[in-house]
Amino acid sequence: MKGARIHITGIVQGVGFRPFVYNLAEGLGVTGWVRNTSAGVDIQVDGDQPTLDAFLRSLRDDAPSLALITDLEVDPCSPNGFSSFEIIPSEPVPGAFQPISPDVGVCQDCLRELFDPHDRRHRYPFINCTNCGPRFTIIKDIPYDRPQTTMAPFEMCPACAAEYQDPRDRRFHAQPVACAECGPHVWLEAAQGSNGSHLLTPNPLSSEDQAILETQHLLEQGRILAIKGLGGFHLACDATNSEAVAELRRRKLRVDKPFALMMPNIETVAQHCYLKEAERELLTSPQSPIVLLWRRPESMIAQAVAPGQNTLGIMLPYTPLHYLLFSSTAPFTALVMTSANLSEEPIATDNQEARQRLADLADAFLMHNRDIHIRCDDSVVPVAPPNSQPQTPNPYPLRRSRGYAPYPIVLPHATPPILATGPELKNTFCLTKDRYAFISHHIGDLENYETLQAFENGIDHYQRLFRIQPEIIAYDLHPDYLATRYALDRAESEHIPAVGVQHHHAHIAACMAEHGLEGDRPVIGVSFDGTGYGDDGAIWGGEFLLANYTGYHRFAHLAYTQLPGGDKTIREPWRMALSWLYTAGIDWAEDLPPVIHANSQSLTPNSPSLTPNPQLSALHHQLSTAVNAPPTSSIGRLFDAVAALVGLRQTVNYEAQAAIELEALADPNEIDHYPLAILAPEATSENNEHAKLIDPAPMFHALLADLRSGTSIPTISARFHNGLAQAVLLIALAMRKEFEANTVVLSGGVWQNMTLLNKSITLLKKEGFEVLIHEKVPANDGGLSLGQAVIAAHQFQ
Repeated sequence: MKGARIHITGIVQGVGFRPFVYNLAEGLGVTGWVRNTSAGVDIQVDGDQPTLDAFLRSLRDDAPSLALITDLEVDPCSPNGFSSFEIIPSEPVPGAFQPISPDVGVCQDCLRELFDPHDRRHRYPFINCTNCGPRFTIIKDIPYDRPQTTMAPFEMCPACAAEYQDPRDRRFHAQPVACAECGPHVWLEAAQGSNGSHLLTPNPLSSEDQAILETQHLLEQGRILAIKGLGGFHLACDATNSEAVAELRRRKLRVDKPFALMMPNIETVAQHCYLKEAERELLTSPQSPIVLLWRRPESMIAQAVAPGQNTLGIMLPYTPLHYLLFSSTAPFTALVMTSANLSEEPIATDNQEARQRLADLADAFLMHNRDIHIRCDDSVVPVAPPNSQPQTPNPYPLRRSRGYAPYPIVLPHATPPILATGPELKNTFCLTKDRYAFISHHIGDLENYETLQAFENGIDHYQRLFRIQPEIIAYDLHPDYLATRYALDRAESEHIPAVGVQHHHAHIAACMAEHGLEGDRPVIGVSFDGTGYGDDGAIWGGEFLLANYTGYHRFAHLAYTQLPGGDKTIREPWRMALSWLYTAGIDWAEDLPPVIHANSQSLTPNSPSLTPNPQLSALHHQLSTAVNAPPTSSIGRLFDAVAALVGLRQTVNYEAQAAIELEALADPNEIDHYPLAILAPEATSENNEHAKLIDPAPMFHALLADLRSGTSIPTISARFHNGLAQAVLLIALAMRKEFEANTVVLSGGVWQNMTLLNKSITLLKKEGFEVLIHEKVPANDGGLSLGQAVIAAHQFQ
């Protein structure tokens, strides 16, 4: 007989790991014990050597599908004379930490029981097991045991307790396990605002079935319901009812930004959208994200769901309650399921908070009494083009939250405890310890007090959960970001170093880190986005960087133009169009859509004809004097300019709206492209930085010629996209020739544009480049905190 002590780290709690070990040991005849600790899972076993070898192999090879083993340490020891194998109580370890599983969509076994009339959990909205259900959103502390979750108030009935204590049962130590006798329940109540008046009887509908049936009836009538889910409330309405969708937009103050949809099954999705196999797999995965799909022209989904777009964001039900809403009695086949909040506020999670905040948004509330400890929005994950061998499409996260957070990124190097506070928009923060980077769930845009509170509360929770006390704080260089102010204030109060990280360098480093690059060889980083504070105080966003984790060289960038009016230009693309024409030396002709728009804005009944136009005069003055007109190299703003010039969008009401609508019109069969000039440093006034410039002036001349000759907007859009992809290739070739670098990293919010991404990858691979794109964190600012953290770690090391 031999003995062994085994320590396992990774995601090994809340995923059925201990019952797996128990049943494996029993099957092989191994004796000993297994337990959870704050540091992972500990096992001590006795057995003969061949049996122990088989046991260790199976621990790695046959672990539960939701588990992730990052380290398995084996320490041989003398046998202890164990007579059986058992699961012993968990043990807290001071200062230790271990990863936590994200929330997981309901499994097929639980779904079968949910709709089995003979099962004791028939139609119970909170059915779950060790393979599915809430995790991250209910946990308060580690180790992951029921008293440390929001399920603590629900004492198990004898039947649930028996399952919970039986290692052979799939509900063994499933912390949220419950049934109708002992667990949470749902009810329906009318909103207290004017929308809910006289909608229901004065008493809430407390019977689960009655509440769900009445919810279905209200949705059929075109009502708007607030439905409490895993990580917060959704606002729901019938997605085929144009009036209901329009009313939801009015109440939520969301003019055009697309709504997410939920459909009952893959068959229904296929009726409304084109489906690839990779998209089908992503929709049905345990993470159950929102997947962006190409809309079928015959789809009956209201156009107001996603105005100006040819895609729909769709998810399948991921909780038992969702499946019950779509059960056979449902009179609808698609629901809008959007975050329950006013535009740009955090999603509502608490019942009383929801009653107050959503009273004027919802007609009624489908509530439940299982508390949500940490809010968590739905993830958004389209499928990107093949990036490696074998040629299979990759998940390409745009928002990484439910189902993915707080799943860690395993880093190529051990790091000190670091807090990276992330950006202003699409904020996430990141905490690192050892080789783990814990990127937060989606926080949102840090532009109001409520979101800042959610940001600060999230940091506190992660620090407590993962036992991390930061020794370094990393932040974005933009001095006015709330995340930057938080970082600097905290670093000063706690007397720890603060490291400023350039925005676009962080983008490239984030993609490098998620791919496990050591950083010993620089990469060709192509960072395209809307806004990022540059080293020179300008607004960058069209950057070609020779980069590693410790630094970067700005090899080339889009030529500077100005943002006349500062942030106002972001909301009014017509300003950006005229700024680029001014920079390119092109007159503001009266027939150009941005000029027509400016003229129309200046006319009033009392002054039907103003010459010169005061808006245009003020804009020209800003450009000529550089007053409130900071320089920018942003590719995102270049998209805005083109969208305005072709007459597509002169103002926007959500981020990147003009670019999204321009991409949606691009002709996929057009192969011609607009030229962009690449200027050597000595040909410019920017000799001091030694960066090549990408000058779009030739593109604007060609585009305006096409516009005046009657060329269609889809053709113009495609030629613009093709020209940008060609410029990416030309600069990458120049960098490879000069620096012998062959790996191209594409990061930044503009790379959410699938047309540009596909075209660029195709051209680069044809020339033999290795191309890396994001697969685990977003290319947009939602992945920035990871890059900040790894750069700060390497700078200190």
